Amino acid sequence: MCRSRVVKAEKSSSLEDLEAGFRRKKLAVFVSGGGSNFRSIHEATVKGTVAGDIVVLATNKKDSGGADYARDKGIPLILFPKMKDEPGGLSPSDLVTALRSYKVDFILLAGYLKIIPSELVQAYPRSILNIHPSLLPAFGGKGYYGPTIHFVDENYDTGRILAQRVVHVLPNDTAEELAAREHRMYVDVAAALCEDRIIWREDGVPLIQSKENPKDYR
Repeated sequence: MCRSRVVKAEKSSSLEDLEAGFRRKKLAVFVSGGGSNFRSIHEATVKGTVAGDIVVLATNKKDSGGADYARDKGIPLILFPKMKDEPGGLSPSDLVTALRSYKVDFILLAGYLKIIPSELVQAYPRSILNIHPSLLPAFGGKGYYGPTIHFVDENYDTGRILAQRVVHVLPNDTAEELAAREHRMYVDVAAALCEDRIIWREDGVPLIQSKENPKDYR
């Protein structure tokens, strides 16, 4: 009885994806710390808000909170880069090979503090996103802040900006409340990415197509 219900649910999910015109994407997430954005995106994939699955977590700290969460959820873990205190870490070429073995479609950097190698950028063009805790190219002023989500190129924080959100800081706001707003933004962008709603203009500017009105872009 239980087995029958599980098979039926999986089939229904696949049919919904096909009817929507896309398949569930395979995601790799990179973290260095607690991985709060990683957790929010993973929860969204489980709930179905994001039509993708996190198939592997990459980290430079195997004892980080994000790594502990991945182990608890049964998400495979890989170490990158290779360092003296982490001899089990992968080289750039081995990292690309590992991600391809998981058939990764997109890479989401969520508080990953190491430089992304050019080999990875070249292997996944227009397929790596990073969240930066300020409004690029300038920083937010007093009284507000806002994260920026941008594509990753071979230079530091210079990739095309995909989404920004100014968040006004209220007198009674807690750090947790501000972080929750940031997390919602990355979840929304991950959902658009997995639903093939990222459209590139001829001049190389990425836009997000509205789910409710496909003629609208932002």
